[in-house]
Amino acid sequence: MSSYLKDDQQKCLFKVNREVFIDPEILEIERNEIFDKCWLYIGHESEVPNKGDFHRRKVGGRNLLFTRGNDGVIRALYNSCPHRGALVCREGKGNSKVFRCFYHAWSFNTQGELVGLPDKFGFLEDHNCDGSKNMLAVKRLESYRGFVFVNFDDNAISLEEYLAGAKEYLDLVADQTEVGMEVLQDPQEYSVRANWKLLCENSFDLYHGVPTHKTYFDIVATRGGIMEKDSLAGEARALGNGHAVMEYYAPWPRPIGKWIEGYGEEAKEIIDKINARLVEKFGEERAHRISKKNRNILIFPNLVINDIMAIAIRTFYPIEPGYMQVTAYALSPINETDGFREVRNDSYLEFLGPGGFATPDDNEALELCQEGFLNTKEVGWNDISKGMNREIPQATDEEQMRAFWREWDKLMTEAESKKEEAGKVEV
Repeated sequence: MSSYLKDDQQKCLFKVNREVFIDPEILEIERNEIFDKCWLYIGHESEVPNKGDFHRRKVGGRNLLFTRGNDGVIRALYNSCPHRGALVCREGKGNSKVFRCFYHAWSFNTQGELVGLPDKFGFLEDHNCDGSKNMLAVKRLESYRGFVFVNFDDNAISLEEYLAGAKEYLDLVADQTEVGMEVLQDPQEYSVRANWKLLCENSFDLYHGVPTHKTYFDIVATRGGIMEKDSLAGEARALGNGHAVMEYYAPWPRPIGKWIEGYGEEAKEIIDKINARLVEKFGEERAHRISKKNRNILIFPNLVINDIMAIAIRTFYPIEPGYMQVTAYALSPINETDGFREVRNDSYLEFLGPGGFATPDDNEALELCQEGFLNTKEVGWNDISKGMNREIPQATDEEQMRAFWREWDKLMTEAESKKEEAGKVEV
């Protein structure tokens, strides 16, 4: 174990060195050993349903085009012209038969193949016979239940192997409808002046829920969402490869299965029918889990799926040790009525949106942590020990965070070992 963690099972003690949140050299190692080698979420299949559909995405520090080619295949193309390097596509999204570079008008089809260029007689006839003038595609692109990931490491394990126990929880999200899920167009984008790992922790930290978001809980109570004895009860689980989850009950509504008065009578009938279909398809136990329980899932390193009063997909990437950019998407069943979709969206925006009751609170908390790290020389460690004294960690414990940190530490330690070995060889 590196010097970044203190992990003492016998003393029920787990601490993280605060240098990991402020050191630029650590961030550089993270980019090389984590973001360059782990599977990273790029989008959902529902975002490119038609041939020629595309979205510009930044993933792992790269500019990519998430597109479905005219051959029907989903790809991630590096958005860089092989001629002089300019971005080929400047639009954020759309549908096109051709991507045309603004600089010298080289044109590419939706598979990334060069199909046109001015003054082609200034080049040899076979100048692209090896395909080197085509837009380069990310070699490793795989999907699971509609969630599409890329990996920049040619030697990485398969996506399914990488997801490990997280597949069970992605299934619980995808199985909420028999006709499929869809991402609502136009993500929400914002930045936070805090280290990216703080958002990983925060995303499945139920311990902070009531004190930090008290206003939201008070509002939910006025609409019939009462804190019951099992509210916020559940468990935290490590899922392998740094992935983790907390699964629990909560007082807020769930459009898939928990009605409150604030939803209105029409929504009650719709939710009852949804529950009946789930029971018919999966049986009482699994239907109850899908519809009544909440899940905050982290797919290591930077994909968060909050399946709570609505479903949010969040990804984030560090620009500096104390600055990250965040992108958030809403995920919904395809077959919802307009009226019920409005109910779901209101729930999403009210809590999970960038102007909701949760996100600004969380961002403020993370930025306050980053400010506090100015004292790292004297106050050098974060404590993440809650729940280590329990045989089965509760949802309000920190087991899921420890799973994240152990995987992070493993990758960083391996990187340091490689660096030391390389130094010995040079000597």
